Amino acid sequence: MSTIVQKFGGTSVGDVKRIEAVAERVARTQRAGNKVVVVVSAMSGETDRLLGLAKAIDARIGGRELDVLLSTGEQVTIALLCMALAKQGVPAVSYTGAQVRILTDSAFNKARIEAIDEHRVRADLDAGRVTVVAGFQGVDENGNITTLGRGGSDTTAVALAAALKADECQIYTDVDGVYTTDPRIVPEARRLDRITYEEMLEMASLGAKVLQIRSVEFASKYQVNLRVLSSFEEGMGTLITTEENIMEQALISGVTLNRDEAQVTVAGVPDRPGIASGILGPVASANIEVDMIVQNTGADGTTDFTFTVHRNDYDRTVEILDKVAADMGAKGVRGDRKIVKISIVGVGMRSHAGIASRMFKALADDGINIRMISTSEIKISVVVDEKYSELGVRILHAEFGLENALQNANAR
Repeated sequence: MSTIVQKFGGTSVGDVKRIEAVAERVARTQRAGNKVVVVVSAMSGETDRLLGLAKAIDARIGGRELDVLLSTGEQVTIALLCMALAKQGVPAVSYTGAQVRILTDSAFNKARIEAIDEHRVRADLDAGRVTVVAGFQGVDENGNITTLGRGGSDTTAVALAAALKADECQIYTDVDGVYTTDPRIVPEARRLDRITYEEMLEMASLGAKVLQIRSVEFASKYQVNLRVLSSFEEGMGTLITTEENIMEQALISGVTLNRDEAQVTVAGVPDRPGIASGILGPVASANIEVDMIVQNTGADGTTDFTFTVHRNDYDRTVEILDKVAADMGAKGVRGDRKIVKISIVGVGMRSHAGIASRMFKALADDGINIRMISTSEIKISVVVDEKYSELGVRILHAEFGLENALQNANAR
C-alpha cells in the first residue's frame, strides 16, 4: 500500500460543501488502496478573522497567546472533515499539532519544526483509519502551542510525509499545477508535468506563489515527491522532484515576475574598504532584506551603491540611509518604486551557453532597458521599469519557446 499525504488549503475547505467535496476525494484515494494522511488549513478567511479579533484588543499583539488563538482555526476544520469522512463511511481521526507531537522551537508566530513523533499516526494508518492533522501548528518542549507562520500548513504536510516516508505529498490548491509563467499575463503559458526542487525554490523566491518556500526546502532536504493539484478539477498536476527523476531536462522551465521590488541608490560614496558594510549593516539591523546589489565606481573615485528591497520597506530604508549617507559623506540617496524583477529559471542553463545574451537581446530588441542583473547557476534576473513588466514576461516566454511542450528553443 502507498502512503499519501494530502494537504488542502483554506480555499479548498472554505465552507461545509467544499469540506464534503474534500472528504469525497480523500475517500476515493483511500479506497484505491492507499494509506491517507490529510493536513488542512483553517477555513478561508478564518485566520484573518481571528487575527482581527486579537488586534481589536491590542494592535501590537503577538507571542504565545496569539498562537493559542490562531491554532483554533485548523481545529475546526479537522473536526468537520472527520465528520464528513464518517458520513462517507470512512473511519477517520483528527489530531492537533500538539496531539501528533509536532515538536517545534519556541519562536511564537514563526516556529520551525524540529521533530515529529509519527507513531500515533502510523498506528491509525495501519488500523485502516484516515488521519486528519491540523496544519500550521505544533508544540514546543514546554508544551506551548506554536504556529509556523503564513503558509505553514504546506510545511506541516511535507514534514509529515518525510517522517512517514510517504510515497507522495499532494498539495491541493486553487490552481492545477505550476505553470511556465502566470497565465493571466501569457495565455499560452502551459502547465509543467515535472519540475525540480531547485527550479521550484527559485520560482517561489522570485514571485511564483504556488507553494511556500519552506515546504519546498523541506521536500528537497528529505527527497519528498511533492505534487501540486487542483481541489476543484481532476488532473495530474505538477510533480516536484529530483533532477534524476526528470528524463528530458528543459532549457528554461519558467519566467517569473516580482512586482514587490524597489530600488535604492546611495550616490557618491567614498570608495574605501568597509563602505558596503556601512551601508547594508544598518539596513540589516532594521530587519530589512536586501536582494540584488550593484556597485559602480565613477571617474571621480566615488561609488554609486545600488540595491533592491521589498517595496513595503522602501520608505524605512531611505530614512535609514539618509543619515548613513550624511555620516559617510555621500552625495545623497535616491530611489525608485516603479521597478519589477523578471527572471528566467531552468536547470538546463547549466549545460547551455549564451542564455543570458539571448535574454538581454530579446529585451533590447523591444526597447526594454535593463537596470540591474543578478545570476545563479539556474537563474537570471533583471530589473526593468514597471511599465515593461508584462511585455517583458511575454517576450521571454516566447523567446525560449515555453508555450511548446517539447521546448523547441533547445534546438536553436
